[in-house]
Amino acid sequence: MSGLGGSIMQFSPTNGDFTFVSSTEAEELSGTISTPDIKVNMGSDGGKDPYATTFLRQRGYGWLLEVEEDDCEETKPLLDELDIDLKDIYYKIRCVLMPMPSLGYNRQVVRDNPDFWGPLAVVLLFSMISIYGQFRVVSWIITIWIFGSLTIFLLARVLGGEVSYGQVLGVIGYSLLPLIVIAPLLLVIGGFDLVSTVIKLFGVFWAAYSAASLLVGDEFKTKKPLLIYPILLLYIYFLSLYTGV
Repeated sequence: MSGLGGSIMQFSPTNGDFTFVSSTEAEELSGTISTPDIKVNMGSDGGKDPYATTFLRQRGYGWLLEVEEDDCEETKPLLDELDIDLKDIYYKIRCVLMPMPSLGYNRQVVRDNPDFWGPLAVVLLFSMISIYGQFRVVSWIITIWIFGSLTIFLLARVLGGEVSYGQVLGVIGYSLLPLIVIAPLLLVIGGFDLVSTVIKLFGVFWAAYSAASLLVGDEFKTKKPLLIYPILLLYIYFLSLYTGV
């Protein structure tokens, strides 16, 4: 090497990757360093051995490596799962208990939009107050509700009525509410035969009127008594199950 004050000598590298230049020439050089794309295998197959993965895919068993994504279904409330609308049931209860048209309730919703859980709750409630220590009454009342409604439905269809069995089942079930309302009164004034008889008749006619006004439409014309009469008998029988008479 010559004196220290001189320029740095240029060395030719043997590998061909780098070139050393003198300090005076470095001031005139500019540029960028490009690097090739480097892919690193980080175990994209869930940490599985890449050789085993390749082997399975080549043999046609790649489906063993597929992972199904869990469908995160939104959990619905229990009432929505069972299709129970408490507001709708409450509105139908008011329509049955207050059947007068002047009150402004759309009573046709009880018939046109039938449900099962509301009438079932009413029938079970009527069964509970009719038990008197005999649990077999519950199943008997439910049986009368189902087959009694079936009888009314068949009779309505024979007479030309456009009703479904579900509509009849819902109307007959909801219309038991008047009998539930008079039940506490009968317990209080049970000793007064005349007054209790009047209340029983009032409850039966109340229930029968609520059901008949919904089921007996204009399509029956002169045949209305043929359907109103069995409805009245059905509620008289329901009341007899409660009173035991």
